[in-house]
Amino acid sequence: MDFELSQDHKVLRDSVRDFVEKEIKPIARKIDEEHMIPDALVAKMGEMGLLGSYFPDEYGGAGLDMLSYAIVVEEVSKACGSSGVLISAHTSLCCGPIYTFGSEEQKKKWLPDLNTGKILGCFLLTEPEAGSDAGSLTTSYRKEGDEYVINGSKIFITNGGYRGTGVIFATSDRSLKHKGISAFIVDLKSPGVEILRNENKMGIRGSYTTAFAFDGVRVPAENLLGKEGEGFKIAMDTLNGGRIGIAAQALGIAEGAFERALAYSRERKQFGHPICENQAIQFKLADMYAKIETSKLMTYKAACLKDQKKSYTMESALCKMLASEAATYVTKEALQIHGGYGFICDYEVERMYRDAKITEIYEGTNEVQRVIISKMLLQ
Repeated sequence: MDFELSQDHKVLRDSVRDFVEKEIKPIARKIDEEHMIPDALVAKMGEMGLLGSYFPDEYGGAGLDMLSYAIVVEEVSKACGSSGVLISAHTSLCCGPIYTFGSEEQKKKWLPDLNTGKILGCFLLTEPEAGSDAGSLTTSYRKEGDEYVINGSKIFITNGGYRGTGVIFATSDRSLKHKGISAFIVDLKSPGVEILRNENKMGIRGSYTTAFAFDGVRVPAENLLGKEGEGFKIAMDTLNGGRIGIAAQALGIAEGAFERALAYSRERKQFGHPICENQAIQFKLADMYAKIETSKLMTYKAACLKDQKKSYTMESALCKMLASEAATYVTKEALQIHGGYGFICDYEVERMYRDAKITEIYEGTNEVQRVIISKMLLQ
């Protein structure tokens, strides 16, 4: 069993690192403070192929694999969690289901602009009364001639503020629970689509998290993704892949905080010696590194299993749970190592500490991941 990255993956990692160092790291604090990722940066990420990494070039993608995608999100998130989740949600939650479940016509119509970053995508599942309980959606649809009419509301939609392309889930009959749910590709500039607000958040503040209202939104019948009644299956399959992206984001945030804490511990002197010579600091660094490496192994394993078209449901839940909990732990300890300076915005660990927490919540809280893992163990 070889745990070494291939030469191609190393080249990709190094090229993304170079891009991040030049284009993202210098403005990461500004992104957080201004609650916005510059359009110019999004365009550059599209030109680099970071927004369509694991899709074939015939659809505008970079033609890489799922492990490459995880590496991209990880490296970007080391500097900016907001930029990392933009890539993750766009790629795995919007482009992913269109590529996996869409017809050839749908893939040719929607994916080229998405994969090149001309349009940004999002995943419209969560509702005020149906968060993790995806089978209880209230957003409804009905068929009228050659169109579907959608009414309802969605919340916590990552990338929603760009009003690009969305994959939306709605029910034809709530009494049917998950069997009544279908998925549609929707242009979020369509009449009847209203942005209610972009949330003001604790962390990942450069990423749009949007609440929508849908009032009689007409969607062409050709925009039905898969078949009617398959929406729940599409959502669950998409979330499985999405958890790898969130794990990679969490992993990157943790690594970024660790690198800064390690460097600070060598530079900061107390009682005439660098604080890294104190055993208490050494124990923290060892524990932080152990959690990072454990998370990385599981995240890469889940990505490789998906590439091999093997079952990865257990591994995606595990990597999301492990990496997100590692991120909150590592960023907390990184802040502690910085002492009072860690609480000041001039030091990046303060932002990373705030950015880390959300990774335990979205794509299903870690309580949900534990339910998934335990159910598979008890089968």
